[in-house]
Amino acid sequence: MYARTVTWPKGERIALSIVVNVEEGSERSIVRGDNGMEAVDELGMFVKDPIRNYANESNYQFGINVGGPRVLAMLQRHGMASTWTVCGQALEAAPDLARAITAAGHEACSHGYRWRFQHKMDEAQERAFIRQSADSIEATTGQRPKGWLSRYFSTDNTRRLLAEEGFAYHMDDFSDEAPFWDAPGGQPIVVVPYQLDTNDMKMWPHPGYTARDWLDYAVDSFDLLHAEGAATPRLMSLGVHLRIIGRPGRAAAFERFLQHVGSKDGVWIATRLAIAEHFARSQPYTAA
Repeated sequence: MYARTVTWPKGERIALSIVVNVEEGSERSIVRGDNGMEAVDELGMFVKDPIRNYANESNYQFGINVGGPRVLAMLQRHGMASTWTVCGQALEAAPDLARAITAAGHEACSHGYRWRFQHKMDEAQERAFIRQSADSIEATTGQRPKGWLSRYFSTDNTRRLLAEEGFAYHMDDFSDEAPFWDAPGGQPIVVVPYQLDTNDMKMWPHPGYTARDWLDYAVDSFDLLHAEGAATPRLMSLGVHLRIIGRPGRAAAFERFLQHVGSKDGVWIATRLAIAEHFARSQPYTAA
């Protein structure tokens, strides 16, 4: 068992991973062959009938039309690298955004091809799904993804399949504040834990949870980890969604967070791939 401690490249206290989710265009819709509408809806409108929810679809489209450019501009202003967890199908419908992600120097990480129940797939189906996603993202961004975040539950096979397919790291883990190795079936892969508590998703289904609430929580999380990092270096993830954080009042909170972390010393703002690669170099895998 590896001790889950790390040192960052220049002795930083904390590695901050900003994760931008691009899902818009991969959600459920009868126009994509699904039997009904997408249930994840800020407006709280959902019926089981096989009809389209045009209002919700337009809310998702806002993420591509406005949220993406707004988030890209903010990250550029602050000179911060980030990881974009993208659904392959979403970027197929938004080639300009795909090119912009690469041009800005961000990492494209796989978030699956589209919203499918991966946990219901057998091994062959899941391997094909992983390959389909990687092929699609490579075609739209020019980058073959090296990391994976499942939209739904993963399986007993997921991590091993990812390693066999050449992925460097896996994100479906919330157990720690430092990377670690796993080797299912003897196939080593770095696990870069994620955080859900700092994710902006809470602002969609819970209208009383405001952008200021989210900002206060994110800043408090960062400040505590930054303080603890003087003794034990830490990893923090901040996950946002184009259709959510891209709205003006929420985007303002996002920029204030970027301003706050940018004012602190001892912070390494890095892509998840850079974090995984640094960990692999500094703590090479050895079989138990």
